Amino acid sequence: CTIKYQFGSTGTILRERTKATVMAIKCCCFPRDPLEEVSVWSESVDKLLECKSGQIAFREFLKTEYSEENILFWLACEEYKKIKSTPKMVSTANQIYTEYVQVEAPRQINIDCGTREYITQHISEPNINSFDNAQKIIYGLLARDCYPRFLKSEIYQAILRRPQKTIKKR
Repeated sequence: CTIKYQFGSTGTILRERTKATVMAIKCCCFPRDPLEEVSVWSESVDKLLECKSGQIAFREFLKTEYSEENILFWLACEEYKKIKSTPKMVSTANQIYTEYVQVEAPRQINIDCGTREYITQHISEPNINSFDNAQKIIYGLLARDCYPRFLKSEIYQAILRRPQKTIKKR
């Protein structure tokens, strides 16, 4: 589905983004209504990240905080860990490094210089654990800082307030 935002006052942008988030979640291909799981998201950041629709909503929220790179990096690391082929691992590791880790990367993540330097030194021979320490740092940032704000955000609250008819089990 295509989502269009209407730009106006700050409130209009937020309302439109919230509506767009709900639409995006509903437009995904799920066997049942993905919004049925929304109340579980408040149990832990893990519950939120386990759910594809939770990832979408969290990402939309992080966009409003200009920190979308955190969830994108975390998700990229999760996909990277599933790679079995060495050539694909090398290629993907370099993409992750170029996009998120190297200094002045387009979506540079906020990690300490020691972690960044370690990845830089070992990127020529990546392995399944190449980004583990950086991913743990970003996960901590998401869990400790971003997740509590997400639960209080208009995006999450609007999803919680959605019409009751979408809650019915199929």
